[in-house]
Amino acid sequence: MKRFLLILFWSLIVFDVLGQRYIVERSTVSFFSDATIEDIAAENKKVNSMLNTQTGDIAFSIPIREFQFSKKLMQEHFNEKYLESDKFPKATFSGKMIGFDQASKGIQQVRATGKLTIHGVPTNVDIPGTMEVQTTRLVLKSKFIVNLADYNIKVPQLMWQNIAEQVEVTLDFTYQPQ
Repeated sequence: MKRFLLILFWSLIVFDVLGQRYIVERSTVSFFSDATIEDIAAENKKVNSMLNTQTGDIAFSIPIREFQFSKKLMQEHFNEKYLESDKFPKATFSGKMIGFDQASKGIQQVRATGKLTIHGVPTNVDIPGTMEVQTTRLVLKSKFIVNLADYNIKVPQLMWQNIAEQVEVTLDFTYQPQ
């Protein structure tokens, strides 16, 4: 009887750990624009995200105004002229995590497929990344390209040498059980 209860107890713990909801504990989203005249980089540490390891559902929300730039004028232009953050205050993603096995230790190659909405424009995306299973945390990292034209972000003709048409986005999320 003791053996049965011990097996039942451990089964419940393993089931609970292997199929959980996780919320982001630490997050960083950054982007880099490699332009002819000037590189542009910004970082945001105020991102919210949830991951359900049982269903594979993943979502995140990025407050646009929280991106920090090295130059105040760049930040102002980014918010007012390009991303129009008063009108479109958040970028969001909602989709499924593919290729993740929480029972496997170490770093795994994963993909997130779903809708990325920037500047009010939802676009189907397939984002590559890695997921590392740590003791009680999950660490998701990704680097991918965003084409500004896909999200109706217009670069004025005068600025084409200052702002690249493609931006490299880097995600670094550490999740903890909810």
